[in-house]
Amino acid sequence: MCLIVWHWQPENPTPLLLIANRDEYYARPTQPLHCWSDADILAGRDLQAGGTWLGVSRSGRLAALTNHRSPVVQRADAPSRGELVSQFLQCNAPADEFLSDLAAHAADYNPFNLLVFDGQKLLGLESRHARIVNLRPGVGAVSNADFHSPWPKLLALQDKLQAQLDRGPTTDAELLPLLQDTQCAPDHLLPDTGIALALERQLSATFVTLPDYGTRASSVVRLHTTHGSFLEQTFSAEGAGQRAVFTWNWA
Repeated sequence: MCLIVWHWQPENPTPLLLIANRDEYYARPTQPLHCWSDADILAGRDLQAGGTWLGVSRSGRLAALTNHRSPVVQRADAPSRGELVSQFLQCNAPADEFLSDLAAHAADYNPFNLLVFDGQKLLGLESRHARIVNLRPGVGAVSNADFHSPWPKLLALQDKLQAQLDRGPTTDAELLPLLQDTQCAPDHLLPDTGIALALERQLSATFVTLPDYGTRASSVVRLHTTHGSFLEQTFSAEGAGQRAVFTWNWA
């Protein structure tokens, strides 16, 4: 995952609405959104490492992951960060307990941000700082830096989601196009993450399109008190691919 924006309303019949884009190399093998045969998880699956970037469980748990962009060379022997999502979805631990345990060995992994929802609490973990982030009700976001870092595409997508919410109830058909904006940010607003300016510019779009890398999936997730819905639109280098919509009742 490279861009996640949410609307968190703990006392509402729909406590959590989340929209997100996953950016990845087109060559990395991936299964689209499906019910896993070996776990009670609804998610896409990274076939290279076995984990996922965004998923929900039958009990109403949610987890989502972004990598932290850094010029530091990634460790090839580090465990898969995608496994953290499936680990949270398969356990019964409260969100704060799970993240506290994870924070103690977060440095074992290449840098990441993890967003988790246990049905009651929405929390984040920034692995670089081993810091748990308490997330306030309302609209929030994370990309490939710390939670709420004011990257242009993060701020733009937050504003677009808030504008939709201000108009009243939203539909997936209204939210999905918000994730497909290919406009790049002006250079003076770009973050400096240690990569070349031209690449920084291309990665500043909400929807990324490079020859070998880009947005592979756009997702809209709604978690209600009794059930959830999950829409995923996949993409390849050739354009839009499969679209899937699932609805789950909580166990």
